[in-house]
Amino acid sequence: MTGRNELCPCKSGKKFKHCCMNNERQKSVLTDRKISIKTPEQIEKMRTAGKFNAQLMDYIRPFIKAGISTGEINRLVHNYTVEHGHIPGTLNYNKFPKSCCISRNDVVCHGIPNDKEFLLDGDIVNIDLTTNVDGWFGDQNETFFIGKVSPIAKNLVLATREATIAAINGVAPGLPLSIIGEIIEPIAKKAGCSVVREYTGHGIGNKFHENIAVLHYRSPESESIILQPGMTFTIEPMINAGDWRVITDKKDGWTVRTKDGSLSAQFEHTILITEFGAEVLTLTESQKEKGVIIDITKEN
Repeated sequence: MTGRNELCPCKSGKKFKHCCMNNERQKSVLTDRKISIKTPEQIEKMRTAGKFNAQLMDYIRPFIKAGISTGEINRLVHNYTVEHGHIPGTLNYNKFPKSCCISRNDVVCHGIPNDKEFLLDGDIVNIDLTTNVDGWFGDQNETFFIGKVSPIAKNLVLATREATIAAINGVAPGLPLSIIGEIIEPIAKKAGCSVVREYTGHGIGNKFHENIAVLHYRSPESESIILQPGMTFTIEPMINAGDWRVITDKKDGWTVRTKDGSLSAQFEHTILITEFGAEVLTLTESQKEKGVIIDITKEN
């Protein structure tokens, strides 16, 4: 079966996720593939990977402030990861050139850090971290306020946070995978925002992307996938202040922006389906102490 980052079977030359993944004709590709159920031993490896990835987020959070370059943030992420004996998950993944993704303002995802881009007062910025720990992956991201942000930015980020938390709290064994989009999209719409359709959450384990696409909008395409204990995947809605449509930078082939230039926000956690609901594998120590799934650390 076609993976989301493989070439589309329609022979367009595009990745599957950029082409026919959301096409009704490809429904069987989304739903009829084998879903990985982790063994207890594998779950422990996932917990270890998630714990370090969360530790990395705790480490980098104080540096996310006006004046720092995205290139410097990338170096901090890279050095901390390798000094602890692990591998940045994004580095050289499908030729991505950096050790994390940093997406400011109208960048939806896959922003490439560089030394000429600085965080400015009023920005919102998403820091997306993925770590390979002994062959197993943890993946999470957060959107930060930089200084005093606009009411539109604040509304967007808080709505995205609310939607992500609600989706994590709303999954349970026996429910269809589609429950995630059914929870997220109404929250986004109530806030006057829209959910990006071209990018999804994904299965995760000893591969960065496993064979499951987690849609964050209402769709019948994932109704036939029933959540089971042992499943591990990301919930990571990308929500725009304006229209949901996006464009990809033709020069670098990675940076995805909102088509209408509106702001975009995202939060992400790696989760495990248990017998009772969802266990978040990428909670930071500070979040555990506060008893929150997602913290807004730079709220103005």
